[in-house]
Amino acid sequence: MKITIIGTGYVGLVTGACLAELGNNVFCLDVDANKIAILNNGGIPIHEPGLEEIVARNRAAGRLQFSTDVEAAVAHGQLQFIAVGTPPDEDGSADLQYVLAAARNIGKYMNDFKVVIDKSTVPVGTADRVQAAIAGELAARGVALDFAVVSNPEFLKEGAAVEDFMRPDRIVIGHDQSPAGLKARDLMKKLYAPFNRNHERTYWMDIRSAEFTKYAANAMLATRISFMNELANLADHVGADIEAVRHGIGSDPRIGHSFLYAGAGYGGSCFPKDVQALERTARQYDQELLILRAVEAVNDRQKQVLGQKVVGQFGPDLRGKHFAVWGLAFKPNTDDMREAPSRVLIRDLLERGASVAAYDPVAMREAERVLALDLSPELRARLRFASSPLDTCDGADALIIVTEWKAFRSPDFEAIKARLKQPVVFDGRNLFEPAVMLEAGFDYFGIGRSAAARQ
Repeated sequence: MKITIIGTGYVGLVTGACLAELGNNVFCLDVDANKIAILNNGGIPIHEPGLEEIVARNRAAGRLQFSTDVEAAVAHGQLQFIAVGTPPDEDGSADLQYVLAAARNIGKYMNDFKVVIDKSTVPVGTADRVQAAIAGELAARGVALDFAVVSNPEFLKEGAAVEDFMRPDRIVIGHDQSPAGLKARDLMKKLYAPFNRNHERTYWMDIRSAEFTKYAANAMLATRISFMNELANLADHVGADIEAVRHGIGSDPRIGHSFLYAGAGYGGSCFPKDVQALERTARQYDQELLILRAVEAVNDRQKQVLGQKVVGQFGPDLRGKHFAVWGLAFKPNTDDMREAPSRVLIRDLLERGASVAAYDPVAMREAERVLALDLSPELRARLRFASSPLDTCDGADALIIVTEWKAFRSPDFEAIKARLKQPVVFDGRNLFEPAVMLEAGFDYFGIGRSAAARQ
């Protein structure tokens, strides 16, 4: 099938590359000429395991192309995926300017039937606005052409997006019951047929329900994270071990083990933005989502917990103190620094007068870029990006772990202790067992594991 992907960001690039891998002829469009140049020169503008190989293989086979030519992009695909960014607006709502601009371009240049697929995460009712934008352009041209708008939200985890796309646990598609909508359903069924050979993974529904499903899924996962983080903070006070609690409640099949890990708070491009956007949607209908408001508040507070633990050990004045920070990206296997807890921690340490040496296996370049925007030159002067995890520890008063990269799970503790000025570890992701750390001679501070650290 001939497919156009509008937007070569995280969702668009993964979607386009994976659909090409299935044998489709895919045209990826982006208005960012620099990004398109990188892709056409064999580079990848984002870090995602397995993606570079798929892009290279399908470019070589002629099934995947990248361009800034809007008219050619609209002409290419009967299926037009809109996968542009929907950043949060000042009031927390999703900014749809790029989605609607893509829709207007489709209406401006289309000359035959198109299925326009909202792949971007968009608020309920966006399909109606996309429909109106396309219809307005067609009317301005004085032409009458059939088209359909479909909602097909993505459920990709950064760091595992290729695997998620190629082996989905569900495919959600929303369409209407008009003749064009039913024709769109047939085409979408054909497109996703390779994923349904073993069993049916597609959930068909109305468009608004499909749009709502994406927000509901992310809101539920964010809720589980904030719930466990709040319990972890209480566990530190009552003398419980949150890891034991996690195993105890996760064994209940009604709860399960996923997204029950206490930590330093969630970040990235999805959960913070989508929780805010869903709250904003509720306010538009004079509804209050009290649980989600609390989820967001808990997460904002959780990003400060590591800094508070440092202050509890060393006092509020950190002048003359030096800290090693492991992990900068908001999660492993990505270079995404959006809403990363490391940004809150590093700013807090520097503002209290400390110096910091930081390391991340993948996100160093992106971290350097965003932290230069976050920090004043005076603060930035006390931040150093290290060449290795051990390099951060030289002369540090403590090691602070923020991101749970696999490379951090089994370090040389003796080498770490030899380089640290004091054998102190703040573990924001509970990578290590308190008993092991105590036996190795460390003062160890996890999240919700104070009781285990005293045993």
